Amino acid sequence: MYLIWVIAGAATGSGTPEECRGRTGDSLKLCEDASDVGTTIGVGLVIALWAAVDIILGFTYVVCRLANRRA
Repeated sequence: MYLIWVIAGAATGSGTPEECRGRTGDSLKLCEDASDVGTTIGVGLVIALWAAVDIILGFTYVVCRLANRRA
């Protein structure tokens, strides 16, 4: 599921955003660059959430295994 979010988020960053249409020159370049930075931050947050959930699930698994082992 996270992989789908990452792919979909990265795919939305391609092309010229609607907010940038009608701009020219440096204004267009600045608008497109800002959009790319926003896309990068969004994808990075999804990856960070993915890693955090994996770590939490891993610790939960270890704790449950240790709690159920025989002495």
